[in-house]
Amino acid sequence: MRAEPESEAKGGGGTRPRTRVRAKVPLRRSLLVRLLATSVMIAVCSVAATAWLAARTTSSAIQQEQGQLLSSDTQIYDTLVGYAATHRDWTGVAPTLRRLAGRTGRRITLTTQSHRPLATSAASVATLPTRASAVVDPLHTDAALLPGTATDRIDPRAVGPYRLTAAERKSLHIMAEKILSCVGGPTGVGTLVEAPSGRTSIRFPDSVLGGSARDYGCGVDQLATPVRTEIGPLNRLNTLVNDCLEHQNQQALKVGIDFVVRTKTGAQASQTCLDTARRDQLTSYVAPAALLYVTTPAGSAAAPGFRFTSANTARLAGVAGLVLLVTVAVTVVVGTRLVRPLRALADAARRPVEEHQRVPVTTNDEIGYLAAAFNDLSQRRERVEGQRKAMVSDVAHELRTPLSTIRGWLEAVQDGIAISDQALVDSLLEEALLLQHIVDDLQDLAEADAGQLRVHPEPLRVRDLLDHVATAHQARADTATVSLTTRVDGDPELSGDPVRLRQVVGNLVSNALRHTPAGGSVTLRARRVGDQVTIEVADTGTGIPAEDLPRVFDRFWRAEKSRSRRTGGSGLGLAIVRRLTEAHGGTVTVTSTVDAGTVFTVRLPV
Repeated sequence: MRAEPESEAKGGGGTRPRTRVRAKVPLRRSLLVRLLATSVMIAVCSVAATAWLAARTTSSAIQQEQGQLLSSDTQIYDTLVGYAATHRDWTGVAPTLRRLAGRTGRRITLTTQSHRPLATSAASVATLPTRASAVVDPLHTDAALLPGTATDRIDPRAVGPYRLTAAERKSLHIMAEKILSCVGGPTGVGTLVEAPSGRTSIRFPDSVLGGSARDYGCGVDQLATPVRTEIGPLNRLNTLVNDCLEHQNQQALKVGIDFVVRTKTGAQASQTCLDTARRDQLTSYVAPAALLYVTTPAGSAAAPGFRFTSANTARLAGVAGLVLLVTVAVTVVVGTRLVRPLRALADAARRPVEEHQRVPVTTNDEIGYLAAAFNDLSQRRERVEGQRKAMVSDVAHELRTPLSTIRGWLEAVQDGIAISDQALVDSLLEEALLLQHIVDDLQDLAEADAGQLRVHPEPLRVRDLLDHVATAHQARADTATVSLTTRVDGDPELSGDPVRLRQVVGNLVSNALRHTPAGGSVTLRARRVGDQVTIEVADTGTGIPAEDLPRVFDRFWRAEKSRSRRTGGSGLGLAIVRRLTEAHGGTVTVTSTVDAGTVFTVRLPV
C-alpha cells in the first residue's frame, strides 16, 4: 500500500484539498492477521511441545533427577566450602553434614587427603567410591561447582585476619550511607553491599559510568581506605607479594584492600604472587583441604516411565484440535476489540492539526492509556499554540511602541516639523536602549528554553551581592524617595554566577521600586536555612491581587492592563528571574497583600 501524505499548496489564495492516508482496512487487517498468526503459532508450538514432552517423559524424569542431584551436590559443596572458610578445622562439622543429608537425601562423608575419615552423615562410614566427588578447599575452589567464583579461586568467605570488629563495621556502614546519600543514593544510583569481612561498599549499576560513580566531593574513595584491623594484615600481604616479585625481578607494587592488581607491567606475575601470598596468609585461618564423597543411599526408587498407546494418541490429538479452535476464536474476538479503539486513534491523528481532536477513553488498559496520552498531547499542543500566538502578539506590541516613537520623531525631523537637538537625540537613544533591553531579555529567555543558558558558579558572599545591588539602585530609590536597605543574618556563602545573581536580585529590586509609592521602603534580606540560602526582596508597595499571583512570572504579563511604561517594564524581568534561579538549582516564589506590599523569595542551594 502506498500512503499519500496530506499536502497543502500555498499561494494565489487557493489550497488543494487534503489527501487522507488510506490505511483503515490495511491497519485492521494487519493487526488481526498478525495477532491471529501469532496465536496459531503459539497454539501449534504448545501442542507440539506437549506431545514431545509426553513422549519423552521417562528421559525428562531421569534428567530432572540428575539435575536435582547436581543441584544438591552444588549446595553441599558450597555449604562445606563456607564452613571450611570460617573454621580452622573440621572438628564440629558433623551436625552440618547431618542437616545437609536431611535436606538432600544424600550420604555425605569427609576424609583427609590420605583417606582418613573426618566425619559422616550416617551412623558409620560405609564403603566409599574409589574417586572423591570433590575436594573441599576454600583456597582452591572448584569453578564447575561454584560458577560464580573469582578467578583466583579463593572463596570470598575466607577472610582470616581481615574480619572487622563490630565497631568498625558500624563505622564503615554509616560512612557508606552518607556517601551514597551524597551521590544520589535515594534516587537509586547505588546500593550498599557488605562483604563477608564486614566491610561495606557501594555498588553502582552498569549504566552509571560503567559501574562506578564520579566522586563529586562525596568521598567515595574513603571506603577503600583500610581500617585498623586491616592495616597489619595488609602490610604483611604486601611484604609477601613484593618478596615474591623481587625473586622474579619484577617491579614492586602496593595491593589495596580490594586485592586487585592495577599494574600493566608484569600483570600475570603480579597476580600469581598475590594469589600465592593470600593463600599463605589465609592457610592458618581455614580448615585443611578434605575429600568429599556424596553417594546415594541404597534402596532409592527408579524414575517412573510412560508409554504412548493408541488411545493416548487419539486423546492428545483431540485436545490439540480443541485448543487450536479455542485459540482462533478468542483471537478473533480479542483482536476485534483491540482494533476498534486503535482505529479511532488513527482517525483522530489524521485530522487537521487545527481541530485538536480528542478520542474517548473507554478502557483502563494500555490502549486506554494511549488514548489518554493522545488527549493530553492534543490539549498541550492546543495550549502551546495559544501561548505561541499570545507571545507573538506580545512581542509585536512591545517592539511596536518604541519603533513607532523613533519613526515618528525621525519623520517629524525629516519634514522639518521637529528640530534635531540634543533632547530629541536623548529621547531616541532612550527608545533604542529600550528596544535593546527587550531584545536582550528575549535572547536570555530563548537560551534558557534551548538549554543553552550558561552560568559560571564561583564562591561568593551573599552580603556583598546584596550591597552591590543596593548601591546600583540607590540613586533611583533616592529619586523616588523610597528607603532601600539590606539586612543579612550572619555571613552566608553560596556557589553561583555573580553576574546572573546580581541580575536576579536587580530585577526584583527594580520591580519593587517601580511599584512602591513615595515614602515607602524596599528591604533586601538574606539568611541561611539548612542547606539553602534565602534571599527576600520585600516592599511596601501597591501589592498584587491574589488572582494575579500565579501569572506574575509569565512572559509579557503585567498587572497594569494598560501596559504603560510608567508602571511597568517589558514584562520579561520576572520571567528571567525564574529561569536564572532555576539555572542555579533554586526556586523563586511570591507572596503579596494588596495595599500592603509584596515579598519575592529566592531560595538557592548552598
